[in-house]
Amino acid sequence: MFFKQFLVKGMGCLSYLIGCPMARKACVVDPKRDVQDYISSARINGMEITHIFETHIHADHVSGNQELRSRTGADIYFMEGSPVRFPHKELKEHQVIELGNVRLEFLKTPGHTPHSMSILVTDLGRAEEPWFVLTGDCLFVGDIGRPDLAGKELIEEQIKNLYDSLHNKLGGLPANMEIYPAHGEGSLCGRGMSSKPNSTIGFEMAHIPVLGLSFEDFHKEMTKNFPERPKSFSHIISTNMEGPPLLERCPIVRDLSPVQVKNFMGNGAVVLDTRDTAAFGGVHIPGSINIGLAPQTANWIGMVLEPESELILVVTGEDAYKEMTNQLHRIGYDNIIGYLYGGITAWQEAGMPIEHLWQISASRLHEKLSSGRYGHLFDVRSQMEWDSGHIKEARHLPLNILLKQIPDIPRDEEVIVYCGVGYRGNIAASFLQRHGFTHVHSLAGGMKAWINAGYQVEK
Repeated sequence: MFFKQFLVKGMGCLSYLIGCPMARKACVVDPKRDVQDYISSARINGMEITHIFETHIHADHVSGNQELRSRTGADIYFMEGSPVRFPHKELKEHQVIELGNVRLEFLKTPGHTPHSMSILVTDLGRAEEPWFVLTGDCLFVGDIGRPDLAGKELIEEQIKNLYDSLHNKLGGLPANMEIYPAHGEGSLCGRGMSSKPNSTIGFEMAHIPVLGLSFEDFHKEMTKNFPERPKSFSHIISTNMEGPPLLERCPIVRDLSPVQVKNFMGNGAVVLDTRDTAAFGGVHIPGSINIGLAPQTANWIGMVLEPESELILVVTGEDAYKEMTNQLHRIGYDNIIGYLYGGITAWQEAGMPIEHLWQISASRLHEKLSSGRYGHLFDVRSQMEWDSGHIKEARHLPLNILLKQIPDIPRDEEVIVYCGVGYRGNIAASFLQRHGFTHVHSLAGGMKAWINAGYQVEK
């Protein structure tokens, strides 16, 4: 049996290529939208991709099932009843499909979504019993799937289903059976996933705290706050239900002159500046949003920008452009109408208006706080980060809250924001600038710089 796990870093998406080289057949489970990795790997190992399986309708990334089918002719499979509106085949519980020495058995494991499934995998060349199980978004390494994404009206049913799937379906499997989930560290489909790519049923049942709770206590835990649902999730779910457009049908990206960028902005286009915090702070296009290339870029884009936005990119070069467009396509942000040719230098040389986002050093911020000569200081980190230690004079305003509720303060007063290392601080500061705040600073290096400079924190 051939088996390979694929990871999308930052987003934590895990997908799988499983096959039998002797039979020259393979399947892909939960494919990402950029599918060349699967095709190349299958070819190298002498296999043809004949089946595509989706453990559920994903909320955090656009599926590659249409892309993969268009290039291989493989059929797409969902658990019966899944509300997808494109040609596919349905699976029934305990149905078995064999690809040479690979046997796949499908289990209904609802809870994360109403039609989620898990897949028992057997290598018939070694044994008759299943070797491992692909658990989708039901059971992760270190966590379980969140039940809230299907909507408030289904939450009670989802919690019951999740409890049953975890304890009676997956929990009933042998303790030494390996598990391979659809997500790992970095995903927003859970609350505390491990970076380890796989585990066993027994270890997770013993060491995930919520799995030791009674149903009543489990219910209480599952109705507590989950990670903020990005703006992109509803768009991604809808896209995956309808069938994602092929990438070749996405708008043709153009290199744009400063005048063209200005005109597109006048018609509502959003400038996404992907440079680092210092470069953006030095000079940028007024009204642009700074979300630099980083492991969590796609998640933050999904928090900040509307999925239907027409986007113009400011990038440092061709490699950065390719990486950012790839990340945007993964979450269904396909309206990329162009990039600023020549970068910010071309914009300045054209005599266009510019703006600055001054980075304030830890020492300068300390001086301002000590003298009392400062305006508003906001900590945009998470509650857990805030509780672990913060600057005494700061007010807590998590970035996900700030993006939905702009501070009710005069927009000409000084605002200083900080996060862990400066990345989220610049997102927040550029967002505030876009909404008319004229005197915004970001703490260079964030809380890390403050602590390393030896300044006091409060808990």
